[in-house]
Amino acid sequence: MIMLKNNFKYILFLLVFAMASCAKKGSITGGTKDTIAPVLKISFPKNFSTNFKGTDIKLTFDEYIKLKDLKKQLIISPPMKNEPLILPTNVSKYLTIKINDTLQPNTTYSFNFGQSITDNNEGNALNQFKYVFSTGAYIDSLSIGGTVKDAYKKEVESFVSVMLYDVNDKFKDSVVYNQTPRYITNTLDSLKTFKLENLKAGQYLLVAMKDYNSNNKFNPKKDKIGFKKQFITIPNDSAFELKLFREDLAFKAFKPIQISGNKLLLPYEGKEKNSKIVLKNKSEILSTIITKFPKKDSLQIWFKPVKTDSLSLAVSQDKFKGDFKFKIKTQKIDSVNIVAVQKSVLNFREQFTLESATPLTKIDHSKIKIVNKDSVMVDFTTKYDDFNQRLFFDFKKEPLEKYTITIMPDALNDYLGQPNDTLVYKLNTKTISDYGNLRVNLQNVKHFPVIVELLDTKGDLVASEFSESNTKIDFNLLDPAVFTLRIIYDDNKNKIWDTGNYLEKRQAEEVVYFSNDIDVRANWDVDQIFDVSLPYTPQPKKKKDNKKKNKKGKSSMGF
Repeated sequence: MIMLKNNFKYILFLLVFAMASCAKKGSITGGTKDTIAPVLKISFPKNFSTNFKGTDIKLTFDEYIKLKDLKKQLIISPPMKNEPLILPTNVSKYLTIKINDTLQPNTTYSFNFGQSITDNNEGNALNQFKYVFSTGAYIDSLSIGGTVKDAYKKEVESFVSVMLYDVNDKFKDSVVYNQTPRYITNTLDSLKTFKLENLKAGQYLLVAMKDYNSNNKFNPKKDKIGFKKQFITIPNDSAFELKLFREDLAFKAFKPIQISGNKLLLPYEGKEKNSKIVLKNKSEILSTIITKFPKKDSLQIWFKPVKTDSLSLAVSQDKFKGDFKFKIKTQKIDSVNIVAVQKSVLNFREQFTLESATPLTKIDHSKIKIVNKDSVMVDFTTKYDDFNQRLFFDFKKEPLEKYTITIMPDALNDYLGQPNDTLVYKLNTKTISDYGNLRVNLQNVKHFPVIVELLDTKGDLVASEFSESNTKIDFNLLDPAVFTLRIIYDDNKNKIWDTGNYLEKRQAEEVVYFSNDIDVRANWDVDQIFDVSLPYTPQPKKKKDNKKKNKKGKSSMGF
């Protein structure tokens, strides 16, 4: 009886276990995630075929696929005048390519699908899949490679085309403007390197292009370009570096627009420097003031209101000459409006700055006073930037001080004689310990002069120093922040970065970035070595560190 009871318990246990096992087997887990990309099973004609004569290609894969961003990802080299038809656009195990162009004889063609072919369920991409064929008796097998960079910015954009143009008895430099290249590849959305494959031996012009129109032709108004000055010969084992820049356009002015009763807006392209502008009422030359319209490629032409139906404007610079005639309407006159750039805190590196809506022509210091918190008068000087309509105040700033700047009526007058109303600004300064100092020690500078620039995390310029020989550059009293550092080899000594020009075969001035970010904290003195001979290498993004950091002392990173 006892044995029977024990057997019953054992059978019951087995039944419960079996039921649990069944329940486990029946549960939905999804299985192992598919991470394998589609595989090409067969193609007709066969991949890497020679003596290709047809117009239809069929590719068969081992699973259902779909096409993603085909227009962006697919690179056909050499480019075809008429795009091929690639079907289907929905999910399928097959792809067909219908060629709608006349193929060149004895030429190797490559269809690089990039990452556009993915499996239907998980989206695994068949990376850089290529279908290659030749209209001749053999497949061209030569290749070259290299890197693409931006000549000025820290990072280069995605989808940069790299092209080869045949150099023969018909070659002209204008080929990049009006012809498609012999060979082409693209960095797509993740690579900064390139490789041109299946090339024929010969001499070529090597060009990189950020082609915003996607037409394989250079448009200087929109596109960036990089090039090797000397033609290259293939085969070639060199690793090429191409730096992209946007050219400065030749100056050109467009028809002026009347903005108010005393102001015209003159749109332009190129650089406005040294342009000559003459405003006339019939034969009478009118007095004008020319200023920059903020953040736009336009000039402001200020004149005193005149009773007339029309005016004429003559604009000239170098080879450009423009004569514009236009009607004048009765409109409201611009009034004096002055605003402060600094609202409350005045940093030690700054000058208190006022922006005027109309050009100022009179500044009466006797009607302006600056006092500190003890009501003691503070000496000051001013400097007016005519072109940008900015008035700068220079005075000695003390730590933890409060300043009141009072500008009495009629202290400032614009070019129409309109005075200001009473203006009062209250500012305060911080302690010295609220700021940090950075000394940059340059090493292995190839030649001087150089421009050393400090940028914020957005890439905006914070501070700049010009050096003709000094290798120790100080940026003192900085707001605590993380900075980027770069130098510019100022070849023409004009204290600005100059871009290149394709037709002139002139490269942009060289820019070198420091590889690491520089953390300048309050009450820190950072001493940073910048070896200019070391190339910039992008750093991986740092994970957030929630641990508390020591706020005292100098940098713990060995600066």
